[in-house]
Amino acid sequence: MADVLALVRRRARRWALNGAATVALAYILLPLIFVVWLAFFRQEIPSFPPEGYSLRWFAAILDQRKFVNGFSISFQVAALAMTVGLLFGVPAALCLARYNFKLRGPLANLLLMPIIVPGVVLGTAMYVFHVEVENGLDMDVIGTFYALVAGHVVIVIPWVVRLVTASLSGVDRATEEAAQNLGANPWVTFWRITLPAIRPGIVAGALFGFVTSFGNLEMSLFLVGPGRTTLPIVILQYLEWKIDPTIAAVSVVQILLIGIAMLITDHYVKLARVV
Repeated sequence: MADVLALVRRRARRWALNGAATVALAYILLPLIFVVWLAFFRQEIPSFPPEGYSLRWFAAILDQRKFVNGFSISFQVAALAMTVGLLFGVPAALCLARYNFKLRGPLANLLLMPIIVPGVVLGTAMYVFHVEVENGLDMDVIGTFYALVAGHVVIVIPWVVRLVTASLSGVDRATEEAAQNLGANPWVTFWRITLPAIRPGIVAGALFGFVTSFGNLEMSLFLVGPGRTTLPIVILQYLEWKIDPTIAAVSVVQILLIGIAMLITDHYVKLARVV
């Protein structure tokens, strides 16, 4: 009898856990499902049930220059931020994973802090920093393209460091030592032994950093200038005046791009290990 009651309790707990997980997943996915559904409505003013379905809103995206320009700016910023983030993040990950020094812990926390700090706080801090730099150097900084890129580099570096560090944890240090014992200098050892081993982490860090920059809204609101509006801000501004399936179609395209990048990233480094 006791065994039966224990089995019933275990099944009840499992059902309760599965039920809670299902409710949470539905709560997360329902808005996404409705956005995708809305993108195919035939009528301009959203109403339920829909009058029919059409693909014309995806073609209408190209007629809105602000969406095209916003996509172009977001892509350029994300690509540059990803490149610069790799140049700084990969050496930083190698330093943290391969060397023991006094400030290793504080440095690791500092590099990962942009992930923890809210975007609004980070954007405010970056804006104040740009004001101080502009006043100190007596040159235009606020609202420039490169100031926007510099701000996005800050949010790309933590993901590069985290993903490359995850790859380095699986590299056998003895292989590098064996290469050096056979006469390879540190640069040759890195190029022929370490780099091929951590290449998946570098690719994943690049893709994840690109996605993080491309979809950033909170910090970008503080850093954009006239004529340099990113796609998430264009979407937000469009929603202030109008709601139609065009904005849903733009969102679907953005979701598809980010989803593809995430699938490629997960192929190289399992996101469950680092997220």
